[in-house]
Amino acid sequence: MNPSIMIRTPKNYKYDEFPAVRDSQYVIGINDELSILLVADGGFPLIDIVGANLELTRQFNEARRQGTQVVFTVEYDGTIKLPLVGRLKVQGMYVRQLEDTLERIFSKHYRDPYVQVKVLNQRVIVFPGQGGSAKVVRFENPNMTLFEAIASSGGLSRGAKAYRIKLIRGDLKNPKIYLINLATIEGMKDADLVLRPNDIIYVEPQERLIDYLREEVLPWLTFVFVASNFVTSFFIIRNVFN
Repeated sequence: MNPSIMIRTPKNYKYDEFPAVRDSQYVIGINDELSILLVADGGFPLIDIVGANLELTRQFNEARRQGTQVVFTVEYDGTIKLPLVGRLKVQGMYVRQLEDTLERIFSKHYRDPYVQVKVLNQRVIVFPGQGGSAKVVRFENPNMTLFEAIASSGGLSRGAKAYRIKLIRGDLKNPKIYLINLATIEGMKDADLVLRPNDIIYVEPQERLIDYLREEVLPWLTFVFVASNFVTSFFIIRNVFN
């Protein structure tokens, strides 16, 4: 019944427990899109004095005039390519760690460098409890909570089980699966949970018997009814003419 329901867990399944100390720092990975602001000398744009890559310098200057950003993508080998610095391994770093690393590198060449790193493609996937309504929600801030993600997706669907929300995190070959209950006040402490990019939020839908009967059983009953009427009519007509 209801074969469209995903991510079923067996009875008495042992869900993972949230760690006592929840680490909200993001670890940079392959294909991440990074916006990196580099300034020195009290705010003087560092890119203006980097002559190693004139085309990239032009892109930065144009982007700054238009109020947009130049994006560095973490490549397949976990590196990004920066002017003057060259290729730098960033995969596995925290954002704060990358900022400190770049400031240390540029301090050898420039006075009082300042670095700000933002990950632009952070997102989670939300299944709010009804087919056809799943959404990919981008982070509006680095510390998006479960409540914010559900609200951004439009809220829980009618018939969703607020007491059975599954948070799937990590490598899908061996993920962590947490069970959250938002149907009670006691469960709201987990709603303030800071999400991580690529988390999957799956709200279980109710297994609706009436919908199942209407969509799966009724067509067969109709077929049987029509077939039986046809057979009955055939025998009645044959008996009349005999």
